[in-house]
Amino acid sequence: MENASSIRMPAIFFGHGSPMNALENNVYTQAWQRLGASLPKPKAIVAISAHWTTRGTAVTVTPMPKTIHDFGGFPQALFDVRYPAPGDPALAARVRDLLAPIDVQADREWGLDHGTWSVLIKMYPAANVPVIQLSVDLTQAPSFHVELGRKLSVLRDEGILIIASGDVVHNLRTVRWGSSAPYDWATRFNDEVRDCLLRGDIERLTDFMQWGAHAQLSVPTPEHFLPLLYIAGTKREDEAISIAVDGIELASVSMLTAVVGDTATSPT
Repeated sequence: MENASSIRMPAIFFGHGSPMNALENNVYTQAWQRLGASLPKPKAIVAISAHWTTRGTAVTVTPMPKTIHDFGGFPQALFDVRYPAPGDPALAARVRDLLAPIDVQADREWGLDHGTWSVLIKMYPAANVPVIQLSVDLTQAPSFHVELGRKLSVLRDEGILIIASGDVVHNLRTVRWGSSAPYDWATRFNDEVRDCLLRGDIERLTDFMQWGAHAQLSVPTPEHFLPLLYIAGTKREDEAISIAVDGIELASVSMLTAVVGDTATSPT
């Protein structure tokens, strides 16, 4: 396998959907497994999850982050899952330096929440790649999150995989249980986001809150959408964005997974 340090790693946004995906085998988890198998093993992973939101920005610095079960009402088997990947305090310090002059707090309390481990348990089931998490500052405008992605992008040339996890469409108040066609507004918004990604139109993507009623229904709160903007921000001018898998579950939860760069990787 090619050395991750000699190539440019991609950056990936995952529509993570239900935490039950950590236990299930379906079209989405199979796509995540294929992504993990297609890449050189990264030196480490920087993860941005919809499930760690803060005032200000923070990064985990613990050498052995805990597995956080930040949900309720699921089978005991899901609460029994552990993802014992090591942390990487040196990488956390590098991230803090890259994001300066933003004062990124060194966090010793958080660990790996399900937005991160439910995906990584499919990509890297051995949990043998160090992982740190970067929080999402909900007080900031969308352009702020794109800019942080741009600043972090240099890590891709250092063998670091940048991932973000959320859902392009995430409206739990409107979910339909069982087999059901998606809402028209959910499909429309998901398709427009997909089109922006494929065209590399990051400026329009950043303006998603102004798209209209279908956007407001699809993104009633921003925490599941903002992680996508970090990944969009890592895109270089010579790169394309591809869609690894797509779909809308429960009528209003998008599973779109987008990849910046070539999963076969590009020389640095």
